[in-house]
Amino acid sequence: MHKLRRSPFLKIVAVAVAVVAVAGMALAVTGRLLTGQWMGVRSLLRYTVNAVAATLNRPAVQNSGDAPFSNVVFLHHSTGNNLIEEGGLRGLLAQQGIALWDHGYNDQGLRDGSGRFTGYGYSVPADNTDPDGLARIFAQRAYNLPVNTLSALLQHDVIIIKSCFDPANHILSDEQLQTYKAWYLGMRDAMDRHPQRLFIVMTIPPLNATATNAQEAARARALADWLASAEFLAGHPNVATFDLFGSLAERNPSARDFNMLRAAYSNGSDSHPNRLANETVAPVFAGYIMHVTSAYRMQLTGSY
Repeated sequence: MHKLRRSPFLKIVAVAVAVVAVAGMALAVTGRLLTGQWMGVRSLLRYTVNAVAATLNRPAVQNSGDAPFSNVVFLHHSTGNNLIEEGGLRGLLAQQGIALWDHGYNDQGLRDGSGRFTGYGYSVPADNTDPDGLARIFAQRAYNLPVNTLSALLQHDVIIIKSCFDPANHILSDEQLQTYKAWYLGMRDAMDRHPQRLFIVMTIPPLNATATNAQEAARARALADWLASAEFLAGHPNVATFDLFGSLAERNPSARDFNMLRAAYSNGSDSHPNRLANETVAPVFAGYIMHVTSAYRMQLTGSY
């Protein structure tokens, strides 16, 4: 009987398939080590493209801004975007020589200091900017090159982080509130390791009265108050908190919507703050950014 022989073409195909499989596995493992998560093929390809693009654009990112601590990045989703678009946050900061880069959902990616989309993003794990997602980002290892979300954010002098309001402000128990605090304490530990960067934590915006209840709203207020307190901030000079919750929530204890999104800042049952809210809060937020960046620059360099 004649032995079956593989044709040279089939051998080449087999070797090529093996090489691709090994390379794919190596890339997947590398992605897992750098980002802390396993990714599917599509996510892995997108991550690779983003990491390469971010690395190539690194000089432009790092050279943005007119002075130390004038290169700011804002990690957000829709509420943060509305502060920029409806509140004019980018323009307010530009007037003071501060370049505001911002990163929304992963499919939108990064915008530069002029508001132009760069065509790449910082690959936020699972597109999650809730407290657990932010904690995952700050648990990543920091590298000199922007090969994961944390390393990319650290290219900027000032890093602003904001959690989404839903589901983050559905705090169902005191135990869950303590879990949230533990996540933020872990983030703060990571921030302490980068004293040449200033981190601004935004408290989670309040929910519309139709989307929450008094107990959940009270816990949301408790979290916001704690993040803005000396208990969280004292001894951590490169960490600051802007109380977005307090800026938007009803303060009257007798009101039915106490600790919820103020009626004047609501659009029906939508928990997204309306244009009035954004136009009111953005100038306050811009002023806060300018104040804390100037103060920290003075502390590190001795000059404003």
